[in-house]
Amino acid sequence: MILPSPASFLRRRGAFALAAAVLSACSPVKVLNGLVPTDTYRFEGGVPYGPAPHQLLDAYRPLPSTPPERGARPLVVFFYGGTWTTGDRASYRFMGEALAAQGAVVLVPDYGLSPAFTYPAFVRDSALAVKWALDNAARLGADPRQVYVMGHSSGAYNAAMVALDARWLGELGASPRQLAGWIGLAGPYDFLPIGDPQVKVAFNWPGTPRDSQPLAHVTPASPRALLMAASKDDLVYPDRNTLRMAAALREAGVPVQVRLFDDLNHATLVGAFARPVRWLGGPVLPPVMDFLGLASVLSHKGAR
Repeated sequence: MILPSPASFLRRRGAFALAAAVLSACSPVKVLNGLVPTDTYRFEGGVPYGPAPHQLLDAYRPLPSTPPERGARPLVVFFYGGTWTTGDRASYRFMGEALAAQGAVVLVPDYGLSPAFTYPAFVRDSALAVKWALDNAARLGADPRQVYVMGHSSGAYNAAMVALDARWLGELGASPRQLAGWIGLAGPYDFLPIGDPQVKVAFNWPGTPRDSQPLAHVTPASPRALLMAASKDDLVYPDRNTLRMAAALREAGVPVQVRLFDDLNHATLVGAFARPVRWLGGPVLPPVMDFLGLASVLSHKGAR
């Protein structure tokens, strides 16, 4: 057996100590965000994307020196998870930093949460944020032809519904055909009948319509997809959701990539995007950068 060098052992011990501190904190997200650099992007907070008080987003833009050049950058609208009942845009600075530092413009919108807002209100909010992104991409230095939607958990549901169900962007005079693709992290794409009490409220169960499920809206015209999940996720089962969605997209002839991670769980799948703890597993950032067409930027700068 080859033993690690003292220096390597100390680095590992320090890394695990950091992880323990982060994951055992009362607010792990706040600890993560406190460790994320603030000099790798430009930030604009609390930007209205609609008339309602909660319809605000935070924008993360690459530094001018970060390739690709202004006007050629992809734009990612990221929707956070939280069972449609919790979450806020400020808690996902680590995601904004992760993608903006590699050359993407990133928007993190708030959306209406249950019980005050129930289906389809949060989907309509999500579509409105994406319409704002399409209309403002050029002003933000992004390519309007490279707008992506991305989300984790319930946020991946929102992203999938905007990308797959043409009703919501259609109400706003836009179309999913304007999207370059969508990225789902541990998303619930087909979850009827509903058992979870919070989700029952969010979807007005038992009056939940069948067409509330993203899987029902896959067509040959659907945008290409990157689906990622923890293989042992015990909250949103990948066999029922990620793999079934991938199969439906393939059957429709839609390009889809699937990445399953054995060393991550439902929460650490998104947490591993944070710069301080990327060693937790995956790695999760390279497949996303490759999907966005930024793999060369990541290779040049390094995943960390």
